[in-house]
Amino acid sequence: MLQYLTVPVTAFQQNASLVWCDATSAAAVIDPGGDLDRLLAEAERLQLRLAQIWLTHAHIDHAGGAGELAERLQLPIVGPHEGDQFWIDGLPQQSAMFGFPPAQAFTPTRWLHDGDTVQIGQETLHVRHCPGHTPGHVVFHAPQIERCFVGDVLFAGSIGRTDFPQGNHQDLIDSIVQRLWPMGDATVFIPGHGPESTFGRERRSNPYVGGT
Repeated sequence: MLQYLTVPVTAFQQNASLVWCDATSAAAVIDPGGDLDRLLAEAERLQLRLAQIWLTHAHIDHAGGAGELAERLQLPIVGPHEGDQFWIDGLPQQSAMFGFPPAQAFTPTRWLHDGDTVQIGQETLHVRHCPGHTPGHVVFHAPQIERCFVGDVLFAGSIGRTDFPQGNHQDLIDSIVQRLWPMGDATVFIPGHGPESTFGRERRSNPYVGGT
């Protein structure tokens, strides 16, 4: 069975997630934006074998620790989509601008595309490309436990910002309606910030996409 633990990191309280396969204790960390020692302490406490880094997108609070973590533990960086390469290249500047510890640029081991899958131990998650917040944003869908790790596409009661370089409001709405809603109303999503919610609840009540 797939399990996960969400660990808010950085001053931005970004929801990094440890996801793991119960049968093998193999784990991935989604969006290690910072506070790496805290994430590693949680992995050790749970007796997990950290094997991969998965990124939804390359804003500093989501990807700021990825290069260092990959280097420290010799881990592959999986994702996001190539559309976010310019954000990755700008991570050192982003870290200085927002007062984060120095962040390294990197080249992901593997870019992700719509319809791809990622695997940890015996568990497979499905990748959907969901541009709008950033052009290369992806989400990780685990239908076996009705969960989706959506980064900054959707929040409880809100949606991702689109006023950053290469953000696009209509693309974001289309991503939510065409890519997320078909995963089912019962699916619980883990956003990049704030509490979990369900797609059904947001379809009904979210002021930005409710009724879609």
